[in-house]
Amino acid sequence: MGPGPPAAGAGAPPRPLSLVARLSYAVGHFLNDLCASMWFTYLLLYLHSVRAYSSRGAGLLLLLGQVADGLCTPLVGFEADRAAGRCARFGPRKAWHLVGTICVLLSFPFIFSPCLGCGASTPEWAALLYYGPFIVIFQFGWAATQIAHLSLIPELVTNDHEKVELTALRYAFTVVANITVYGAAWLLLHLQGSSTGPTEDVSDQLGVQDVPVFRNLSLLVVGVGAVFSLLFHLGTREGRRRQVEEPGEHSPLLAPSTAQPLLLWKHWLREPAFYQVGLLYMSTRLIVNLSQTYIAMYLTYSLHLPKRFIATIPLVMYLSGFCSSFLMKPVNKCIGRNMTYFVGLLVILAFAAWVALAEELGMAVYVAAVLLGMGCATILVTSLAMTADLIGPHTHSGAFVYGAMSFSDKVANGLAVMAIQSLHPCSLELCCKACVAFYHWVMVVVTGGVGVAATLALCSLLVWPIRLRRWDPGA
Repeated sequence: MGPGPPAAGAGAPPRPLSLVARLSYAVGHFLNDLCASMWFTYLLLYLHSVRAYSSRGAGLLLLLGQVADGLCTPLVGFEADRAAGRCARFGPRKAWHLVGTICVLLSFPFIFSPCLGCGASTPEWAALLYYGPFIVIFQFGWAATQIAHLSLIPELVTNDHEKVELTALRYAFTVVANITVYGAAWLLLHLQGSSTGPTEDVSDQLGVQDVPVFRNLSLLVVGVGAVFSLLFHLGTREGRRRQVEEPGEHSPLLAPSTAQPLLLWKHWLREPAFYQVGLLYMSTRLIVNLSQTYIAMYLTYSLHLPKRFIATIPLVMYLSGFCSSFLMKPVNKCIGRNMTYFVGLLVILAFAAWVALAEELGMAVYVAAVLLGMGCATILVTSLAMTADLIGPHTHSGAFVYGAMSFSDKVANGLAVMAIQSLHPCSLELCCKACVAFYHWVMVVVTGGVGVAATLALCSLLVWPIRLRRWDPGA
């Protein structure tokens, strides 16, 4: 076991985490990041274009996953908090992390593999029932790993500087995970084309011949992720948190009379700012996740690009977003949170206008990908900062705020995908002539249309800034 947070003696400040311990913690979410990248970018494409399931059936499976994730997230957080102090040797957070990791490892490869026992005559509803349990188990495991990993930060470190450092390291490995998935997808597609002989014809468009590519990519994801999860468990030590703190020699005999009452979850429901920021965050997540989900479909069916572009374009988007994230701090200082968010929205609306007016992009698709990546990163980082501003010092109920917003964004994403898939114009074919324009306008709506909704939410914050109005500490 690696060095963990030492037990602080009386009056002695806790020793900071070693570099090995910080890196061990940072890789604990690597498996989740790998799976999430593949889930959002390739699930619909795999089910519809490779497995040839109906657009509505593919959307139903994604909706099932989003709803399962949204429901499991607050439940796992509640149970993990309740278990604090019970797990003597392993620690409650790491125990939940291990349970989640096992669920992800055992279920994820089946989602991107052919249905076992299914043949050409198997009805689609039977295949969808086959994939359903694996998706629910995967989303439960993903939520358990995410909540356990995030809740370890205050257990491992004590001051704000160390918390920011751990969060930054965690995000750095998220970037590495996305680059790994898109790079591996490009490599597998490239190897598929180069391994065939001159007499063999491998289509440049996606089809059933690409089943091994996605299966091997999912196996690579869980294999690499399992190694990093093992490093996390070997190098991270969770200290047991006492349920009730015993009074010490220097403890005051009487509690201060000026202590403020806690802001409970029911108080948040009476705050207008809670709904303002919630609407802004949900709109942001819709833009980011839906554009990531449908960019591969847009490249394949609307622009008719070769299948290698489903790896290179998302990679360009993510790298441009990562680079622009370094500008967030100075830009926020110069023009403030609201204007920074508005600048990101302008970039996204420029992308939407470009897509709406241009029927063919050619190599300019890389420039469009840079615009979308920069805009999405800007509004996502800024919306998270606004959520932290809303919570402020009330961190004891911050988990409820994050849980409520996470639930709303995941359910909204699932319902939006289901609505889009239900409107798919080709009922009998994989893609008819009408679907060319369909995915073209889907990209316009999920960026420009939802961007207008986000603009309205931002305007409400300009008129009524983020602050608690209805909560009376003396009530």
